[in-house]
Amino acid sequence: MDHQDKTSDRKGWTRREFIYCSLAGAVLGLSVYQAYRRFFPGGLSWPFSRAEPAATFIVRAPRYQMNLASLILRGLKELGITPQEIRGKRILLKPNLVETRIGAEHINTHPLVVRAAVEAFLHLGAARVLVAEGIGHRRDSLLVLEESGLAEVLFEDRIPFVDLNYDTVYTVANTHRATRMATLTFPDTLKQVDWIVSLAKMKTHHWAGVTLSMKNLFGVMPGSYYGWPKNVLHAVGIDGSILDINAALKPQLAIVDGILGMEGDGPIMGTPKSAGVLVMGRNLPALDATCARIMGINPHRLGYLAGAAPRLGPIREASIRQLGETIAAVSTPFALIEAIPAHRGIRL
Repeated sequence: MDHQDKTSDRKGWTRREFIYCSLAGAVLGLSVYQAYRRFFPGGLSWPFSRAEPAATFIVRAPRYQMNLASLILRGLKELGITPQEIRGKRILLKPNLVETRIGAEHINTHPLVVRAAVEAFLHLGAARVLVAEGIGHRRDSLLVLEESGLAEVLFEDRIPFVDLNYDTVYTVANTHRATRMATLTFPDTLKQVDWIVSLAKMKTHHWAGVTLSMKNLFGVMPGSYYGWPKNVLHAVGIDGSILDINAALKPQLAIVDGILGMEGDGPIMGTPKSAGVLVMGRNLPALDATCARIMGINPHRLGYLAGAAPRLGPIREASIRQLGETIAAVSTPFALIEAIPAHRGIRL
């Protein structure tokens, strides 16, 4: 009786009880964490996680001869990118430059989109904006710049250009390992900037199905190391290379030029396709998934996007917060070619 009274009167835990309970809690927590990592290696996608869903912004842009900088500034604001975030930053814009034919505006990122992006970032207080590319199909970068019309814009606006094919390089471990490559070699210029922005073109692709913001980063890989047109990356697998490059670089933003894209046998031999949009986002898999849906293509059927989710970002429509126009409002199916294996079975 006396023992029961003493036990009931005691307040709080003893030090020993507290330590035992803390250890038990730690073991339980570790077990739960290990189970979580096993069954959800990429984390839970929104709305089950506390994180905000990846956001993409779509804006109508029916022609190049309009105030594109204001549209890009609107998109940056919608995505929560403030002057405070950009002020003092060094911004690298990576356009899609592959090949040129005079007057063929559907092949490369349009020079006026590049100019608009430069103006937008400078308006927000960027310390420096440069354009950089490692052109994949031509060794003569100056010729491509001239024929694409980008050289004129760069000269008029005094925008510096870096040829990434011949830059000095640095090497990092390939930790993502979607390919057998043990390391990745990048141009030194990438270490000298704060933001990498993929300025892609909305196109179908002969080998990858589509080429959008993630595939565009093939162009940062130096041709002096990976060959033309990045033959080493093709040999180890295009889809896996896209994933390894993006996982290593972690680009901060992408803008896709869909004002005039390409359908059919892209990325060079296809035909012009007007989608009349600019699409923007911080998360590249989410952005590419949105672009694919605009093109009438199922992102889950594209090898690199299926491989990107969930580790690099979401591709499920329910996990992407859509800003600006809806996908349905701007959807315009891009022509596919059944004889091309990468085009088979990817239609929405």
